[in-house]
Amino acid sequence: MSKVQKKVPVSKRLHVNEAYMKERIGAGVSFDIGFRELVILRRKIQIYFVNGLADDATVIEIIKMLVKINDDEQNEKKVFEIMENRLVNQQVEKAKTMDETVDALLSGLIIIFVDGEPYSFIVDVRRYPGRTPEEPDTERVIRGSRDGFTENVIENTALTRRRIRDARLRHEMLKVGERSKTDVCVCYIQDVADDDLVNFTKTKIKAVEVDGLTMADKALEEFIIGRNWNPYPIVRYSERPDVAASHLLEGHVIVMVDTSPSVIILPTTFFDHMEHAEEFRQTPTVGTFIRWIRLLALIASLFLLPFWLLVVLDPSLLPAPLSFIGPNEEGNIPIFMQIILADLGVEFLRLAAIHTPTALATALGLIAAVLIGQIAVDVGMLSPEVILYVAITTVGSYVTPSYELSVANRIIKLLLVIATAAFGVIGFTIGITIFVLFLVQLRTLKTPYFWPFIPFNAPAMYHFLFRIPVPFSNRRPRFVHPKNDYRQPKGN
Repeated sequence: MSKVQKKVPVSKRLHVNEAYMKERIGAGVSFDIGFRELVILRRKIQIYFVNGLADDATVIEIIKMLVKINDDEQNEKKVFEIMENRLVNQQVEKAKTMDETVDALLSGLIIIFVDGEPYSFIVDVRRYPGRTPEEPDTERVIRGSRDGFTENVIENTALTRRRIRDARLRHEMLKVGERSKTDVCVCYIQDVADDDLVNFTKTKIKAVEVDGLTMADKALEEFIIGRNWNPYPIVRYSERPDVAASHLLEGHVIVMVDTSPSVIILPTTFFDHMEHAEEFRQTPTVGTFIRWIRLLALIASLFLLPFWLLVVLDPSLLPAPLSFIGPNEEGNIPIFMQIILADLGVEFLRLAAIHTPTALATALGLIAAVLIGQIAVDVGMLSPEVILYVAITTVGSYVTPSYELSVANRIIKLLLVIATAAFGVIGFTIGITIFVLFLVQLRTLKTPYFWPFIPFNAPAMYHFLFRIPVPFSNRRPRFVHPKNDYRQPKGN
């Protein structure tokens, strides 16, 4: 528990404030802390800013405007009031404490001290370094918007506000981290989102005690959820503003963390991770077809490989027309070990692809196809059927929209393969049972993780299996407990 420090007030004596800034933030030592001292109507003022976070052009304009006061004004007793009127920037505030002043300075705002005044001016001239909004690589669509969240929380709130021009949309800014002072924005629609959900989220964020959120939203999620070693994602991440806006209208709460291009959506269930924006950019029939294919791919990525291993170990389980399934030759290595080796090889390639420069990606693909694939079969290390089924399950995991869900499913698949190899039918059956029970007992912010399948909710399950046309999709999901159940007026 950090000790509460006494707040230091802004001193009327300029040299006292200067000494505090030198000691606290290293003014004069840190090269990126900009400093200018001017004389305005025989009164000294000091200007502080952070190079790289403050807009240089705006800083120059402010200095020009302050210097011009000497030419236009003569009342030396009202220097503070004159400066306040001349600072015509969008946001200008007065601070009474040095702590508030320093926090604002390190966030990219410009600070102005006036000799003889117990206040400091805080002028918003932030211009964070970053990229322009562009379509995220992990959530591409054939048709749809091409903008995406960036590492700038201010731009991200603007992207959301552009899609929801509702006076009841709220963006509440909090700070997390004793040293980092990271900006965290909680977004919700006031008359839709559940008050308990909003208050719970804000309370959890305010209670975070940490030096800094260097890993941004991921680190914050672990403080909010506290899920420990559970591999399954309890919250949903998205880099698409349209997806975030859609969830806001449903009654979810969105958490944005500065320096992260993805937002946290609270709460979400297992089936929320199966939805993708592409389904809603196509006709309901095509969207339903895409969803069923994705669901089939998820089932295959989880259960196909352990089930194939089961029938290989016990061919009597297969009916006569399917007796061709299974390797014709056992090979030099047991089938179980072949599956483990092939699966580990795929994981090696996945991690290598993440760290391989784009220019070398083609060479990596050739190595994977020729050396690992074909040669492994030729030397008798892996059988062709093992490579086939491992490839199918791998493609199925890549079809899963949520990267976090696909990684968790790969872990479960590996455990099911081990259980099946060790105990046969009993291991396969008990493994699946334990897996389902594990998902059933999970909760996401007091909501069953496997809803609406368990506990079963027929309308919600129907809504998941079929992409309902928008005019008929007029009810918000119950598990978020929205204040207003209807997306549209009841007559629509």
